[in-house]
Amino acid sequence: MTLGWGGLARLCLANAAIGGLSALPVNLFNRLMTVELALPALLPGLLVALHYGVQLSRPVWGHRSDAKGGRTPFILMGIGLVALGVLTVAWGIRLAETSTVLAIATWIGAYVAIGLGIGAAGTSFLALLATAASDARKGAAATLAWLMLIAGAIAGSIGTGIALEPYSPDRLIAVVAVVCAIAFLLTVVAVIGIERRLEPVPEPASPTLRAGLREAWDDPAARAFTGFVFLSILAFYLSELVLEPFAGHVHGLTPDESTKLSGGKDGAALLGMIGAGVLSTLRIGTLRGWAVIGCMISAAGLIGLGTGAALVPSTVTLGLGNGLFVVGAIGSMMRLAAERSGATGTRMGVFGAAQAVAAGLAGLVATGTLDIARTVLPDQAAYGTVFGIEAALFLAAAVVAARLLRPAPLTPALQPGE
Repeated sequence: MTLGWGGLARLCLANAAIGGLSALPVNLFNRLMTVELALPALLPGLLVALHYGVQLSRPVWGHRSDAKGGRTPFILMGIGLVALGVLTVAWGIRLAETSTVLAIATWIGAYVAIGLGIGAAGTSFLALLATAASDARKGAAATLAWLMLIAGAIAGSIGTGIALEPYSPDRLIAVVAVVCAIAFLLTVVAVIGIERRLEPVPEPASPTLRAGLREAWDDPAARAFTGFVFLSILAFYLSELVLEPFAGHVHGLTPDESTKLSGGKDGAALLGMIGAGVLSTLRIGTLRGWAVIGCMISAAGLIGLGTGAALVPSTVTLGLGNGLFVVGAIGSMMRLAAERSGATGTRMGVFGAAQAVAAGLAGLVATGTLDIARTVLPDQAAYGTVFGIEAALFLAAAVVAARLLRPAPLTPALQPGE
């Protein structure tokens, strides 16, 4: 038995919760550490890299969801860990006013919890979605889940930004606590009782995680796609940790204004996703075509940011390109993961681990380059260096997409929750 449209929409609320919570570490908290606390940009870069590094556990969670069958407990546990970690980061920001060393120790533990939680909840959610949707509805269900992920990120970013005005550390803790409570309750509503309505999960194709990883790596298509995920996500995430500090240092935006700017970028990505989804339904465009076009539009937005063009139009262009790129680059992920019966969770974990490594490395490259460049260049030129590197990577990813991805009609799919 599979779920109808109402059940699928309800289940995808869990992805909205993941999106809402995962937006805070890479956007708001990064901005507060870099601008308000005047800490080196490399610090939040290292913390975000830590939380992505911990997500190398995704294949473990994926294989366990294949073996245990009951994915709901992993989703609830994961969201609980993310919420606890996010709230602890907010508390650490207030703590930093009196002890930077103690605050950093607190943040390290918090970001480990965030990474473990996103890995467990995101991978298990994707595996459950693949089980809950019929073959005829898998593409549409994946699109719905992606839209909910972005909607959650927009709500988390813009809602938190509005509630933070006027900003203070105590207000930050209160606002983040409310956001975490809403996200957890939303997840409970999304998943409780869902699995009782579904067919039992197939027996795992491989009895152990090592065997499952070996089987996935021996598949040439899965191996090639894993490599493409790494390169494309490295380009995709390079500006995540520098956009809000850029808005503060170069354009003088306040924390609530820069958080809203990030929400606007996510909104443009959402429009790009919807547009590509509608066009793909009409069989206009291919998987390879949307990946290439999205990369090129993203590069154009980054060049605009780096050369001092108007902030909002350049940011919207970047977001729009990102949305189109995600549809093209991640569109085949669920299809490839579901090709091997009993290995959906494991394969989703492998792709997610490649994404996590690339995203974590992107944070280190971006923030490290920024710190070095700011010692010898004006702020605009320093940030422009980072944006230029990302634009070059996007153009390289476009070339790889043109050569690697098959020109088949695309099925919109989601990027796993982070």
